[in-house]
Amino acid sequence: MASGSVTSSWTTKQNKMFEKALAVFDEGTPDRWHKIARAVGGKTSDEVRRHYELLVEDLRRIEKGHFSYADCPSSGNSSNLFDSTYCIS
Repeated sequence: MASGSVTSSWTTKQNKMFEKALAVFDEGTPDRWHKIARAVGGKTSDEVRRHYELLVEDLRRIEKGHFSYADCPSSGNSSNLFDSTYCIS
């Protein structure tokens, strides 16, 4: 996972809402992170922005071949973005 830690866990539902909100509120949207946080629920704009930054960093790792399914958590207790939403079990 990207360096640093996620300050709070994200539910599968929050991740899905996050993905949908990213599609609605593109980079040019004023107050983008605030609007995405409201759509997700239970997250601050800073948490949402950091979640996005970690996702982008993880995607870069995948593109460079630095990701292995061994990086996936074996339980739901990990703060890794590659939780059960993104890993194949």
